[in-house]
Amino acid sequence: MALVEMVMPKMGESIMEGTILTWLKKIGDTIEQDESVLEVATDKVETEVPATHAGVLKEVLAKEGDVVPVGQAIAIISTESDDNSTSIDFDHQDVKIQKAVEERQEIQTTSNIIVPGSAIPAWSSSGRFYSPLVRNIAREENVSLTELETMKGTGKAHRVTKRDLLNYINNRAGGVMANEDAGSATTRENAMSVNGEDEIIEMDRMRKIIAERMIASRQTSAHVTSFVEADVTALVNWRNKHKHSFSEREGASLTFTPIFIESVARAILDYPMINISVKGPKIISKKAINIGMAVALPGGNLIVPVIHNADGYNLSGLVKKVNDLAKRARENKLQPDELTGGTYTISNVGSFGSVMGTPIIVQPQVGILAFGAIIKKPAVVSTNSGDAIAIRSKMFLSHSYDHRVVDGALGGMFVRRVADYLEKFDVSQGL
Repeated sequence: MALVEMVMPKMGESIMEGTILTWLKKIGDTIEQDESVLEVATDKVETEVPATHAGVLKEVLAKEGDVVPVGQAIAIISTESDDNSTSIDFDHQDVKIQKAVEERQEIQTTSNIIVPGSAIPAWSSSGRFYSPLVRNIAREENVSLTELETMKGTGKAHRVTKRDLLNYINNRAGGVMANEDAGSATTRENAMSVNGEDEIIEMDRMRKIIAERMIASRQTSAHVTSFVEADVTALVNWRNKHKHSFSEREGASLTFTPIFIESVARAILDYPMINISVKGPKIISKKAINIGMAVALPGGNLIVPVIHNADGYNLSGLVKKVNDLAKRARENKLQPDELTGGTYTISNVGSFGSVMGTPIIVQPQVGILAFGAIIKKPAVVSTNSGDAIAIRSKMFLSHSYDHRVVDGALGGMFVRRVADYLEKFDVSQGL
């Protein structure tokens, strides 16, 4: 038997702490591996945290409402394993637990500190708890503490959830205050007329975050974009041959995205210095090939789930993985670790009709590849009787890279190699 520490997970590249909302399990409960144990909130997301090991919940080191740094122990699980590598050192166990208790007490004494730029504390005078995400949205949307206090919360102990707050804001945008009678409702305008023709429209929260990250990336990396045109006629014919049978068998679409990811992963193996990040004056070479793929959400924003160890999948595996991540991304059901750890990113801008683009790098990566629309056009082809004009399916690949560490030769050779893999796609394979 061994005791294993369950720690606060990292839920984003810039997230350093999380707030415990609800313990879904109590001390003594049996837990399966990957079973949800608690709910955690940051200023960007609220999510359930799964168990890293199967066993029994032995001890809870942080209570609901505590703010816990990433990597700090929040619970102890007793497992059946005899693997000493995961066991807690019993000589230091009491010290660790005491330290956790002291940190919890310190956090508790500061839990009522007001968030900068906001009049909303974590705990109101009525004893109601507001998560960092709810407070952050309320601050950005100018929702007062008084308004929050009057909301009907659907969370545990009537806690106001992200969904509750967004529903309230949407109702308010329509001119009706939640929890008010229609006759006494106050109209609030999110769009203001300037001269009878123009309007000033307030950005939603996600758009503000995207804007901040795009500006930060442009200020951080020296962006350069190289373009290559690929002849993907054979690939298009192969997909057309298999897409109907695949859809009937799997109940899902056979898109080009998994094929693009496979080609990028193979090219990274050929040019590993694309799979790096920069930290100050140092270059960090990534051994894992974790490819992020931009997914358009129903509201028009983008989210980038990550396929970890993408080079370890065959094409069939990538097709299933891509379809699963895209589906759950649109349903807002992705897990925190599925949004982090990317080492390179792709974007299928062709799905929006764009023939090419100059994508912005996802920090701290150094490259991003956009795949343009596949268009039929006349092209010169070599035949046994000489050159001829034929109708071919062509596509532009746009590779943006950080010129601080990726020279033009490497950036150009990499995108050319991806195009080569697409042009030489094995059309004899099935799914």
